[in-house]
Amino acid sequence: MAQKPSIPKGTRDFTPSEVAKRNYIFGVIKKHFEIFGFQPIETPSFENSDTLMGKYGDEGDRLIFKILNSGDFLNKVDDATYISKDSTSLTSKISEKALRYDLTVPFARYVVMHQNEIDFPFKRYQIQPVWRADRPQKGRFREFYQCDADVVGADSLLQEVEFIQLYDAVFADLGLEGVNIKVNNRKILAGIAEVIGAKDVLIDFTVALDKLDKIGAEGVKKEMSDKGISVDSIAKVEPLFSLSGSNSEQLSTLKELLADSKEGSKGVEELAFIFETVDALGLLSAQLSIDVTLARGLNYYTGTILEVAAPQKVDMGSIGGGGRYDDLTGIFGLKDVSGVGISFGLDRIYLVLEELGLFPETLDQSLQVLCLNFGAKEALAALKLTTFLRKSGTKADLYPSDAKIQKQFKYANNRNVPYVILIGEKELAENSFVVKNMESGAQETYNLKSPEDFIHQLKME
Repeated sequence: MAQKPSIPKGTRDFTPSEVAKRNYIFGVIKKHFEIFGFQPIETPSFENSDTLMGKYGDEGDRLIFKILNSGDFLNKVDDATYISKDSTSLTSKISEKALRYDLTVPFARYVVMHQNEIDFPFKRYQIQPVWRADRPQKGRFREFYQCDADVVGADSLLQEVEFIQLYDAVFADLGLEGVNIKVNNRKILAGIAEVIGAKDVLIDFTVALDKLDKIGAEGVKKEMSDKGISVDSIAKVEPLFSLSGSNSEQLSTLKELLADSKEGSKGVEELAFIFETVDALGLLSAQLSIDVTLARGLNYYTGTILEVAAPQKVDMGSIGGGGRYDDLTGIFGLKDVSGVGISFGLDRIYLVLEELGLFPETLDQSLQVLCLNFGAKEALAALKLTTFLRKSGTKADLYPSDAKIQKQFKYANNRNVPYVILIGEKELAENSFVVKNMESGAQETYNLKSPEDFIHQLKME
């Protein structure tokens, strides 16, 4: 007996309807990427391991899928390494490549390799799948698409403002109102760590702080304590867990708190500029707020951090995020190239739109017209008509066999086809065709020599 097939956990098959909805989201995002002046690139699905490892922190490194070397991958492993069962030392000998974890680090590698071909500032967008060995759950998968936009070679904070506008434009176009674009700055986080005496454990501090919405204040305090952050330091930072008031009031509080930190004060200054500029320009529907606990847990961010939360009525994590990474290309040998970018979480956006019923109904309409098949002569006439309809841009098809008409109608219903065309023996003799509206049941007859009349009617509806 054949084994029942399956797919790996955290991956999915997509139905025609799901693909149509995903392509709709891709289309909206891509349209606005290009409106904002971004150019498309693509990079390989896997990279050399040393390109990826060490760029995402310890937690990120553990989630990178490694690819075994071809052939006898154990051939280069010495007995001592094999017997020690040390996965770290063993992995470096049996795996030289890995599936990409995100699109940002491969983009940095791309910029370094193609720096002589690029006109700076370089604005690129990229829509491709990435892979993470994460624990699958709602809205979190091991294989998923990222939709990224980045600009390198410009250190102006106007870029951050532009990305906020881009988020706002895309979500407004998707009909998703009430999204909250949360903003913070890594310099502020570094300043906080400095004033509370935790500067030497900045990474541990920010990684723990970033988990506030997932594990709560007590969980964050415990993780900080476990990482060696003192009780006094934790007590000093605790009021920030519930920082409240308007954006300007929060900025004032932060300015006072970080007065003795040069780096922290710089972060407050940058944040103030962004909020003042966005306020002057206005947003279509999104909200903009400060979230001083936002860290995003990735080591390469150096300035502004962005994260987009779905409307409160939807139980979903972030649906987008990004930030500034002024020294990312430096890890590949290209110094002094600033960069900032954002990513759209396609899969989560899909789930939010589905839950709120925001997908256009026409997306499930893969066919506008189906010609029924009554036999060889009738089918030939129907195929000629189908060909004409297709040339006019109408999504049309002919049922491939002269099966029972009831079966053909059932097929049309299952495909959600709004119009069915009948060309039987009588219609063939009269050089006509009958169009049936599947929703109302109404029928109308047209001349086979003048199918333009039906096309005109179709476009009018």
